[in-house]
Amino acid sequence: MASGGASSLALAALLLVSCASAAVATKYTVGDASGWTTTGDYATWASGKKFKVGDSLEFKYAGGAHTVDEVSAADYAACSSSNALSTDSAGATTVTLKTAGKHYFICGVAGHCSSGMKLVVDVAKAVAAPAPAPAAAAAPAPAADTAPDAPDTTPSTPTSPSSSGGRTPKSPDTTVLSPPDKKSTSSGATGLSAAAWAGLGLAGLVAVHLGAF
Repeated sequence: MASGGASSLALAALLLVSCASAAVATKYTVGDASGWTTTGDYATWASGKKFKVGDSLEFKYAGGAHTVDEVSAADYAACSSSNALSTDSAGATTVTLKTAGKHYFICGVAGHCSSGMKLVVDVAKAVAAPAPAPAAAAAPAPAADTAPDAPDTTPSTPTSPSSSGGRTPKSPDTTVLSPPDKKSTSSGATGLSAAAWAGLGLAGLVAVHLGAF
């Protein structure tokens, strides 16, 4: 997958560079309005121009009356088209400059090259547009929080009396009942016995007294 992605990026960059080069390519009409004729001054015409790879030359002339032959430097100097690299006589010839360096053109009709119907262009290398930077990888989405919630350890606040209907709960009776005092109990018992004896004695006296009468 990684090598495939890199190949795709490289291909896309190459296509972008090609499109950029094609977009800025210039098409020159040789001789401008005069065209390709025996009366043209092509050395002067080419001297003020900057040719580069991707540009093209359009030769306009009367079909059959002239030719456009691309030749070597030696054949250019000799005005010879016997070893022409390419030739055309259709009347409208377009030559794309595909390589850097000097390119030589002459008319192959006898006497026309020596009359000045010859052209040399110096082609510079095309400046490639900078390749676009690869897009940054999308940041991964944050992971969902799967940690369990911590238990609530906060102590609950005691319920106030007002929150329970306004009634105050009764406190349990913690009074400890003391056992009866043994001394007081025994004193009471002694007193009761003395009273009983006194009563009996009084009753006896009354009985004796009644018997005397």
